[in-house]
Amino acid sequence: MVRMVSVLLSLLLLLGPAVPQETQDGHYSLTYLYTGLSRPGKGTHRLQGTVFLNDRAFFHYNSEDRKAEPLGPWRHVEGVEDWEKQSQVQRAREDIFIETLNNIMEYYNDSNGSHALQERFGCEIQNNRSTGAFWKNAYDGKDYIEFNKEIPAWVPLVPEAQNTKQKWEAEPVYVQRAKAYLEEECPATLQKYLKYSKNILDRQDLPSVVVTSHQAPGENRTLKCLAYDFYPGKIDVHWTRAGEVQEPELRGDVLHGGNGTYLTWLLVHVPPQDTAPYSCHVQHSSLAQPLVVPWEAR
Repeated sequence: MVRMVSVLLSLLLLLGPAVPQETQDGHYSLTYLYTGLSRPGKGTHRLQGTVFLNDRAFFHYNSEDRKAEPLGPWRHVEGVEDWEKQSQVQRAREDIFIETLNNIMEYYNDSNGSHALQERFGCEIQNNRSTGAFWKNAYDGKDYIEFNKEIPAWVPLVPEAQNTKQKWEAEPVYVQRAKAYLEEECPATLQKYLKYSKNILDRQDLPSVVVTSHQAPGENRTLKCLAYDFYPGKIDVHWTRAGEVQEPELRGDVLHGGNGTYLTWLLVHVPPQDTAPYSCHVQHSSLAQPLVVPWEAR
């Protein structure tokens, strides 16, 4: 296991490009997300991984195809990655990942049934500087172990993870390599990707807003404000009554709209005798000023 970790870290370090000189504005992240199954069912993979730039799926990998393949707009971007070399890295990670899953099952003395291991790691930059990194594993939906780059060390989150910590820290150099990857190579890789992707990630799509109302006989009127087709996903939506902000009856999550944009909604209840003006206010980075859509009782 230690040798395999060494091989993977060496491949990751090999992939790390020189940091471009262009200044990158804003906040960007590179996230690797893997899920491995001990007994994959029909339509699932033993290992599946997706890599994200911010909230956009950048490329994926699975244990059947064993190839790193670009997704979305990156299918048409030349030079962003050496996909054959990246496929080699992903194959090495697959071998380590499945061995780790089998080891954890042994630590729990549970080789029966179906079990899942998830891993999430990556880094963040802002204004061309590293601002954060993360590396955490979960087993059967519960946090298992995470890497603390400040110590640096692997921190067990359950007693069984002490065994994994001992394996992964058998040689101090592997801990230092993990720290170097998170603090240096991962941000450098993200910078390299941004050279080809900044225009994709910095896209701004204006929200469309619709206000509707519904009232059953003898009940409060329900006002709904729907904001959709906006990107990025951060948005503020609230109702006002005669200029005063109202606590919503129900607030929807910000969801993917299916076309690379987002949508959300907000409900407020209005008593039958209330004739005050209500308005839905929407604030988004694509708007020069808040968008206000009124509803007035008739």
